[in-house]
Amino acid sequence: MQISEIPFGITEWKLVERIEHKGEHGFAYWQTQNFGNIRVRIVEYTPGYLADHWCEKGHIVLCIEGELKTELKDGRMFTLKPGMSYQVADNAEPHRSSTKSGAKLFIVD
Repeated sequence: MQISEIPFGITEWKLVERIEHKGEHGFAYWQTQNFGNIRVRIVEYTPGYLADHWCEKGHIVLCIEGELKTELKDGRMFTLKPGMSYQVADNAEPHRSSTKSGAKLFIVD
């Protein structure tokens, strides 16, 4: 990732619109800011959420609250708890998210 031509700025997340995205089960609520080709989001998953697709986009994901399960298409499963993060490159390993109890994430992609 190369970050360029973005002046210093502050994001007051409580002022950023929350957009609902339906999963296979449950909902994800995204607050998104775009800075050039870099997308920065706070994403909140409702309890029982399961993504409706295998994602191939690269991310850096930090778990702020709750617990997130990330399943790789090859069957491996990982759990993020508050203070844990994961990173994956574009087109590296298809993955999808789920949560039993709900989760809140900070994501850069």
